[in-house]
Amino acid sequence: MKIAGLDIGTTGCKLTVFAEDGRYLDKAYRDYPARRMATAHEIDASAIMAGVYGVMREMAGKYPDIAAIGVTSFGETFVMLDERDDVLNSAMLYTDPRGRTQIEALKAAMDPHDIMRITGLRPHSMYSLSKLMWMKEHHPDMWADTKRILLMEDYVVYRLTGVRQIDYSLATRTMAFDIAKLDWSEAMFDLAGIDPRLMSKPVPTGTPAGTLTRSAAREVGLPQSVVIVSVSHDQVAAAIGAGAFDGSVAVDGAGTVECLTPIYDGMPDLDVMYEGYYSVVPHAVPGKYVAYAFSYTGGALIDWCIRRFAKEERARFGGDVNRALEQAYIDARGDTPSGLIVLPHLAGAATPYMDNDARGAMLGLGMETDLPDIYRACMEGVAYEMRLNVDALQGSGVRFTKLNATGGGARSIAWMQMKADVLDMPITALETADAGTVGCAMLTGVATGVFRDLDDAAEHMVKEVQTYRPRAEMHEKYMEIYRKYEKAYGLLKELRT
Repeated sequence: MKIAGLDIGTTGCKLTVFAEDGRYLDKAYRDYPARRMATAHEIDASAIMAGVYGVMREMAGKYPDIAAIGVTSFGETFVMLDERDDVLNSAMLYTDPRGRTQIEALKAAMDPHDIMRITGLRPHSMYSLSKLMWMKEHHPDMWADTKRILLMEDYVVYRLTGVRQIDYSLATRTMAFDIAKLDWSEAMFDLAGIDPRLMSKPVPTGTPAGTLTRSAAREVGLPQSVVIVSVSHDQVAAAIGAGAFDGSVAVDGAGTVECLTPIYDGMPDLDVMYEGYYSVVPHAVPGKYVAYAFSYTGGALIDWCIRRFAKEERARFGGDVNRALEQAYIDARGDTPSGLIVLPHLAGAATPYMDNDARGAMLGLGMETDLPDIYRACMEGVAYEMRLNVDALQGSGVRFTKLNATGGGARSIAWMQMKADVLDMPITALETADAGTVGCAMLTGVATGVFRDLDDAAEHMVKEVQTYRPRAEMHEKYMEIYRKYEKAYGLLKELRT
């Protein structure tokens, strides 16, 4: 018997297969294109389904005894289906500029703080509701034909099982879900002028939807008995895969995007969360919540630095270029802060600012500055931005005293130690780089009885590699620079205005 996690992303999907005891076995991946133009950022739902069918067929050929598949996905993006279940629209990504006028209308109709208290989200055009309003306003004929509206997780589950259900965490990304009542918000749908009956039924994270339909089973080469589970929004799955089940631990998702995910044992202080643009999302554990604090450029900043400035070094060292630059800095300067300040806002500033017009900056350059210094400063900039978010979350109800780190960045000894020093707390690197897939499989295993509960699943699937502990002397050195870093965003924003 095998279990699998199906992760639907914005650029591709993957299906990862695990043995009954939680051992990783294999995975398949398919990419698909997204269209990003000045006026629209879209993805084709049919391409997503083609990718889903492709990875399922590939793994079915190797592991015909797959018994259950969990589905997790990115958020916000939706499809509208007609009576025959044909897709009517190109699906808008969260970055799509449409919906800005509609979000302003919602904010005028209801105090934004009240919207936050209902939905756990500070109003923003990234969420589904304002984009649905845009579709209704600009495509009335298409809207009249719409019988069902689904986000990507429930769309894939519907195609595979014929059951329309959406888990609580993904439903939150619409900005139309009541995070206290755990149901669609009539108040938000009334404001938007949209019938909530068009949406899928909200269910707890990790709820089985049913088994494959006859046509889906034939399409992918698996038996109809395969159980499909509605897992979660991808960031919640990542928190589960990192073993974060209560407020004592937060997750450092050290990937392309740097995402800090704290866990709350009850409802956070929503006024504090509002000020920092932090989302509040139901956790898989009933009564608990997660929040997302993130920087658009975590690993992406490091990759940018290498692409732009380290072409010769990359040619010389290949896949070891990161480690080579880290060591070159130590050899030249020792294990000490660079003294430079890098604002990692090359793609805009995320929490706690949510300023898409922000730009990156590098301060403190001198004639003695060399490539390893710049590389080290980029690593420090990501760590300082994390510290900025940790400070902004104080007073919200956070109580974590350690971090579990996943993603490619968790393999860097230098970066992990730096984060521990900057944040002044231990950080544990986990074995898996892909916590979302692991979390998806964990919740699938719990839903189908492979594991007793999440703790049992974690014993089998969450593996610690190394814990990095903060050093008091280094922390003080970093804090001297961090106090300057805190001021840099505001000063540069003044130069833009």
